Amino acid sequence: MQWASALSTQDQPSVAVQSVLASIQNQLSDAQPSLVLVFSSGHPKEAWSVFLDSIRVRFPDSTIVGCGAAGVIGGGREVENSVALSMTAAVLPDVAVIGFHYEGQAVATVDEAAQNWIERLGIEAEHRPSFLLFPDPYTCDPAMLIAGLDRAYPGHVKVGGLASGGQSAGEQVLVLDDRVEHSGAVGVAMYGDIDVSSIVAQGCRPVGSPMVVTECRENVLVELDGMSALEQLERVFHLLDPQDQHLFRSMPMVGIGMDQTRETYRQGDFLLRQLMGMDRKKGVLSVGTRMKVGNVVQFHLRDAESSRAELEELLIQHGRKHSVDQVEGAVLFSCVGRGESFFGMPDHDVSVATRYLGGAPIGGFFGAGEIGPVDGRTWLHGYTCAIGIFRPRGWS
Repeated sequence: MQWASALSTQDQPSVAVQSVLASIQNQLSDAQPSLVLVFSSGHPKEAWSVFLDSIRVRFPDSTIVGCGAAGVIGGGREVENSVALSMTAAVLPDVAVIGFHYEGQAVATVDEAAQNWIERLGIEAEHRPSFLLFPDPYTCDPAMLIAGLDRAYPGHVKVGGLASGGQSAGEQVLVLDDRVEHSGAVGVAMYGDIDVSSIVAQGCRPVGSPMVVTECRENVLVELDGMSALEQLERVFHLLDPQDQHLFRSMPMVGIGMDQTRETYRQGDFLLRQLMGMDRKKGVLSVGTRMKVGNVVQFHLRDAESSRAELEELLIQHGRKHSVDQVEGAVLFSCVGRGESFFGMPDHDVSVATRYLGGAPIGGFFGAGEIGPVDGRTWLHGYTCAIGIFRPRGWS
């Protein structure tokens, strides 16, 4: 297994693609990759035909998957809100690589969606496939996409990001092999001599104490621990120091505990969703997900130092379970709300990941949402950094 990653900031599409292709081919010692991931920021839609034609000439047998983005990651760099092209390629011996375009087929149940996936891909659960997913947020329901794949292939890694290169339906660019799509989702399934692990750094720290939802209506929090949800929020807020109060005002978050059987909760034990609004007359809070009575919730706030520390700690924990020497490559999908404006420095997430993954090549993009597992299930996240880490399974 070999991985390579390159990035170009050339404005001219033909110059940019030839630059990254030359770098990729050099890193792979002229080996032909099984998979090519390509992400573009700032280039016009017409540039994609140049990119795909050039890739196909150089790598005629590769599966090509990618999308447009607000910023791209590759070659150890992050480029945001500017013209850039990122390419990541992988030589994957003894690995089946199956690209697909998902058009958001209407299904009545998650079980029906799961069966559709098994029939569409021709992959049984015992094949243990892993997935990279790139949905268009305007024309695809990522929750249904993820739920169907999770039901069909439970416990196997699914990571990715929502395309962020367009501002409305039809403006996104999704690519699969030689085709350019403008709706749905594209992705790739991989199985065989490949092992994929994941990290999801949600970038928030808890404040106050965990509380139990004692009354709610779908995504509206009515009572926490038998008290008005708004009163509980105000109680927590007034206990914060002035700096944390400022952070909490700018981006209040609500964490929903994933494992209701826990006796204690720590940072990372919650699925984080944004606090969308409040009704002072009714004393209720609106949260960006549905909840149910009995859920454990805790308020969270975002800050750069906590986000940095969480990402480093998760990578350290990963290194304790998996030998860094076996890591061949990685993909990284960071929220458009992270990056230089949040951390005050360029290349933060990719630099940290590169350091703790032994210098492995990493490619990806800044997304309008990130996909990755928390507590055994795959979720759509916001303001996170989701990483997929690849190594050979070690077949003889």
